[in-house]
Amino acid sequence: MNVLSFNILCRDWQPRVPPVTATIRDTAPDLFGLQEAHAGWMDAICAAFPDYAYVGIGRDDGKREGEFAPVFYKKDRFALLDSGHFWLSETPDRPGKGWDAACIRICSWALLEDKTTGERFAAMDTHLDHRGPVAAEQGMALILDRAAQFGDLPVLLMGDFNSFPDSAPYRRAMAAGFSDARDIAPVRDEMFTFHNYDDPDDNAFRKIIDYIFIKNCKSVDSFRVLTDRQDGQLPSDHYPVFAAVQL
Repeated sequence: MNVLSFNILCRDWQPRVPPVTATIRDTAPDLFGLQEAHAGWMDAICAAFPDYAYVGIGRDDGKREGEFAPVFYKKDRFALLDSGHFWLSETPDRPGKGWDAACIRICSWALLEDKTTGERFAAMDTHLDHRGPVAAEQGMALILDRAAQFGDLPVLLMGDFNSFPDSAPYRRAMAAGFSDARDIAPVRDEMFTFHNYDDPDDNAFRKIIDYIFIKNCKSVDSFRVLTDRQDGQLPSDHYPVFAAVQL
């Protein structure tokens, strides 16, 4: 199963619709998670990919206001069995900032069944806070608590975690039984994921903060950070991450 996670950047978005959609199309994902996808982005992505359905809501009002953290999946391959969302805060059932967060944050999830094999799995997508260290760690703790409710089912956790591999949120995920797809792929891709459109020779923005975490999956056949330009243009300020996963 091909899995993609992509922070598509909320601002200055309309000129970037073609390179973003081309990047997604080139990878032919079976499912993908997006971050910073506001309502305009969601309309554009849905128009470009009619063969996919999605789970997700706007984080500001639980409808269309604010950024989504959606899970898109191929309608012909997967059946949606259940879905939901929760806010990364002390009150996860309603919109609001949590702890020391700069922004309202949300996680969306889908329980899916492969129509051919009957295999069931959960896919989750999120965007942790970029300013509040307590919010990032506690948000991850809340996500991991919800992921545990899927029991022994495979779980894919995608997102922009605004956290380095030596951070508390990352360590929490590993301690909870998740693995970083980058680490267990046969060939390790060392590329960073956040570049901020900066000079590629400048190390200031070279950071790994986007991940595909897996739990209870058989293997990761490949992992790549996708650095290709589209017509000479970088689609976003993040490189998307891709993994081929065996459930």
